[in-house]
Amino acid sequence: MTTAASFDVERIRKDFPILSRELPGGRPLIYLDSANSSQKPTQVIETMRDHLTWHYGNVGRALHTLGSESTEAYENARDKIARFIGAPSRDEVIFTKNASEALNLIAYSFGNPVCADERFRLGPGDEIVISEMEHHSNIVPWQLLAQRTGATLRWFPVTDEGRLDLSGLGELVNERTKIVSIVHQSNVLGTVNPVAPILARAREVGALMALDASQSVPHQPIDVAELGVDFVAFTGHKMVGPSGIGVLWGRRELLDAMPPFLGGGEMIEAVWMDRSTYAPVPHKFEAGTPPIVEAIGLGAAVDYLESIGMDQIKAHEASLVRYALDALQEVPGLRIIGPRTPEARGGTISFTLEGIHPHDVGQILDDAHGIAVRVGHHCARPLHLRFGIPATTRASFYLYNTTDEIDALVRGLHHVQKVFG
Repeated sequence: MTTAASFDVERIRKDFPILSRELPGGRPLIYLDSANSSQKPTQVIETMRDHLTWHYGNVGRALHTLGSESTEAYENARDKIARFIGAPSRDEVIFTKNASEALNLIAYSFGNPVCADERFRLGPGDEIVISEMEHHSNIVPWQLLAQRTGATLRWFPVTDEGRLDLSGLGELVNERTKIVSIVHQSNVLGTVNPVAPILARAREVGALMALDASQSVPHQPIDVAELGVDFVAFTGHKMVGPSGIGVLWGRRELLDAMPPFLGGGEMIEAVWMDRSTYAPVPHKFEAGTPPIVEAIGLGAAVDYLESIGMDQIKAHEASLVRYALDALQEVPGLRIIGPRTPEARGGTISFTLEGIHPHDVGQILDDAHGIAVRVGHHCARPLHLRFGIPATTRASFYLYNTTDEIDALVRGLHHVQKVFG
């Protein structure tokens, strides 16, 4: 692995063909939208191409050479991901199509009458706790669960600075709480949330805890055993891997207790006309033909990130955030939504420009400067409502971004203001 001193962003950029693309009009691409979806290195692209060209077959059911090669590559990807996140067992790694499906899988188990485990019993009088900064993927499944069971949905508020307000932790997470599910790193604010105090309180009252780690697993070292939570969900397309593949990690004894989420295909042990028995985890939760090539691509993404070093990626992004927070202060009328200091925050900065709609900001940055940012509520509408705004412009950084690109963003924002001046 490289060291922080030898982190060579220009070499890394050469691994990503799209970053050398010229946009219409000869504009170079400046990609500042990795919190939405990251770009893909040649190593991932070629691994997927090679498998489709020479090795593709269905997994877990074909005895011929191609089926065996596909199954081995698919399961090797599971091994890589288990190692990458510090999972105690490879069987605790469930492939889903994205983090949204992983979170829905967890929510499906609660209040399900076929689940005999008391920890998943949920009904009127029980409570689910989330936070005001959640992505819709970690709000809507719990809303649906509350509607289905009569349980009550509650949430941590967010401070003006964009941090979780834990002042009411003892009252919010209480003996009625069955699960706490929060984002590890906000996709809007960049805030990295403290897990330990919330988990400690959840354990005191016997509640389970889940993390949406879609924005943290790609950007910092994650060890699920050290985190100590019960479930972790993340997605492949934000970590230089393909879309259509996500991961749910869960503690084995909980996964064993949970009912299947989808039925059919290789999730069965045996089937009769009136009943079925199910395969052990992880296959119990992987019904039908899985996203084979996407899982293999995610394994290649893990190889790539490990070759750079997650500590080095985290340090590089921290330097970009410090630089960007200072540089954006030069733009008059710019308001950062979220922490204004680099402590306990990741490489995502959302902001507004006084008197200019974020959609106009994003359009001009793209049309005039080739700068790709995201605009809107970023699938976190309740958080925007909390700050009294309909939308923000979001710039997000990853291992392939540079301070020169941040300078270009600042110049672009000055140009936006001149257009509307």
